Amino acid sequence: MYTFSGNQQIFLTIIPFSRPKPIFATNTLQSVNKDKNKLGLLTSTSLIVGNMIGAGIFLAPAALSSFGSVSLLGWVISAIGCFFLVKIFGNLSRIVPNVTGGPYAYTRRGFGDYMGFSIAWGYYIAVACANAAITVGFVSALSTFIPVLSTSTFAAVFTGLSSIWLLTWINNAGVRVSGGVQLTTTILKLIPLIAVAFGGLFFIRTDNFPPFNNTSTSLFEVLSNTVTFTMFAFVGIESATVPADKVANPQKTIPRATMLGLIIVTIVYILGTVSVMGIIPPEQLQRSLTPFADAAEIMWGPNARFLVSAGVAIAAFGALNGWILIQGQLPFAIAKDNLFPRIFGKENKKGVPYVGMFFSSILISIFMIMNYNKGLVDQFKFLVLLSTLSVLIPYLFSTASYFILRTTGQQLTTGEWVQCILLFVISFSYVFWAIASAGQKTIFYGFLLQMTGIPLYLWMTAKNQSRTDNML
Repeated sequence: MYTFSGNQQIFLTIIPFSRPKPIFATNTLQSVNKDKNKLGLLTSTSLIVGNMIGAGIFLAPAALSSFGSVSLLGWVISAIGCFFLVKIFGNLSRIVPNVTGGPYAYTRRGFGDYMGFSIAWGYYIAVACANAAITVGFVSALSTFIPVLSTSTFAAVFTGLSSIWLLTWINNAGVRVSGGVQLTTTILKLIPLIAVAFGGLFFIRTDNFPPFNNTSTSLFEVLSNTVTFTMFAFVGIESATVPADKVANPQKTIPRATMLGLIIVTIVYILGTVSVMGIIPPEQLQRSLTPFADAAEIMWGPNARFLVSAGVAIAAFGALNGWILIQGQLPFAIAKDNLFPRIFGKENKKGVPYVGMFFSSILISIFMIMNYNKGLVDQFKFLVLLSTLSVLIPYLFSTASYFILRTTGQQLTTGEWVQCILLFVISFSYVFWAIASAGQKTIFYGFLLQMTGIPLYLWMTAKNQSRTDNML
């Protein structure tokens, strides 16, 4: 997702007009056609990669340069931590298969209704804030080609709203259509990033790299800051688990897609940062607002800047598409468990939870407009900062849920116990470290955000109890 700046098919019915087919053959055909309406390995991977790589990654080298070359170590630590998280989510997709909701569904299975609802509530608001930030990033990137967007508030707001509702319409056409858009935009956004990441290796000058620790703080403190920063760049690694029932063969596809997505973004992030840091002198890099574009200009001339700017716009547009898909699935999953108003559990003919998606897009639109209202800009920035923490908390509870679900009521061998404990300890410690490094103020308000959902939970609990009493 990376908020620093800032996841269908046509159903074919074959009618036999000769002799009837055996039942097993008919069931197999229906299963194949059903799977064709779902996300496969390629589109699931693009959902993960597309959601992780937003517009913010194009600014990351400049922000990390102020920490020093130690930030490269931060990328490595974050990638290793995410490797264990990927294993956690992969195992959870097998333990709790074909269930929509991802971290919400896992937390609910491990800790019960209230914690599941609380995690979903914070995650839902966080994604809405992040989508608003992504939209602002998209409009900003487009201003390179349409200058009026940087001078006219009306034009910027209109463009932002148009992008939100265009992608809402696309996502309502079915998961196959939105998956196709996600795959296309992911490929297009990777082109400039890969070009700079790999091409830049031939233009590196070692004296351009900043000092290892470019701050006045201790190595542990600066490393904590870089790990927290880089961790946010991997937010979205769970994307394929949220619409699990829309993924073909989820028990195999989700673990494979998640691991493949992690490998792709890790290579792009680390090599991209190395190349940009090695091409642009540190003093210039720290002041740069477009580090990838500046590096491309040094490598291939002024026109290369437009290629990178187009990549930023496509990256934001693709990330917005993927997160709108996710944000429609989450309230649907909660409503199915009777923890959210029933209306959010409605689907259209394409199997899309359209009520939740439209409500989410209204929320995104409101948050985005806040950014262009002078009196609300600070509040908008605070919401975006808060959203980054609110996405990490579900990771923490998903890790704990994995340990509970893996060890409860099962006979494990010694080797399985060791593997389970190692996965839990490393993943939990990594996410806990990232949360603890977010700062006291952010953690405090993150806790308050989680608590704002309590009245809705109490109301839904009372309704469910009343419904049960009436049935008796």
